[in-house]
Amino acid sequence: MPVVAYVPADLRRCAFRGSDVLRAGLLTPNQLRGRAWRALFTDVYVHRDVPVTHELRARAAADLVLPGGVVTGCSAAVLWDVDLAGPGDDVEVTLAPGAHPRRIRGIRVRRAALSGTDLARRQSTLVTTAEATAVRLAAALPGDDAVIAVDRLVSSGVTDIGPVRARAAEAVGAGSRRAREVCALADGLAQSPQETRLRLLLHRSSLPNPVAQFRIVVDGRFVARPDFAWPERKVALEYDGLWHGEPGQFARDRQRLNRLQAAGWRVVFVTAADLRHPERLLALVAAALYG
Repeated sequence: MPVVAYVPADLRRCAFRGSDVLRAGLLTPNQLRGRAWRALFTDVYVHRDVPVTHELRARAAADLVLPGGVVTGCSAAVLWDVDLAGPGDDVEVTLAPGAHPRRIRGIRVRRAALSGTDLARRQSTLVTTAEATAVRLAAALPGDDAVIAVDRLVSSGVTDIGPVRARAAEAVGAGSRRAREVCALADGLAQSPQETRLRLLLHRSSLPNPVAQFRIVVDGRFVARPDFAWPERKVALEYDGLWHGEPGQFARDRQRLNRLQAAGWRVVFVTAADLRHPERLLALVAAALYG
């Protein structure tokens, strides 16, 4: 009969320092090396039944590996319940400028001065505020990914675009100009990263700027809120379609679409495949607007 691994109740759900539990006599070195435990970082363990998420690793990094460190960047977004990092991605932790340089596998250690007004706690873990997190991502992420990250933080409800832009206006140092540009482009209305990509494509084109999340009312009755609309031309644009998929939804969506068409609206649907051919997509939209 196989030997059942000894698992103290206090260690079943939380990460811990191996050296601490050995010192306390909760486990022996042989028990700690057993299959009941998995290593998150050097000397930091968790029970094998605990799902290893980026949130778990970020909390362990700041609370156990680098006490006093601040979770920042995409890792901070995860602690604000915005999934911008995967379980295996490096955790970003920021230390004070005078802190000793550290190289730790699985952790990206930064040294930077952080204002006290930019700090918050998510449960027990020190993290940048949602606004400071957005500005950091706006400055650090490449291309449209930066705008997408800011949009996702705002659309999640943890902050609003006004405070984010105000924080970006106060930013100084490397990346501050880019942060302001990115935050000016973000609006927090997109319901998906692809909607943000679509909006940026339209913004950079010669087409007139659409209204995001425009509320369409026909004969005093709410009909739809498409992703983008040109009300003066009665053209609506939907990424992957507003009129899809859940039980009973298809028929209701068709009825709305019929009412829109009866009121003179034209609806253009965009898919991921369309975004891979931007010139063709823009020509399609132009035809709907001017054809």
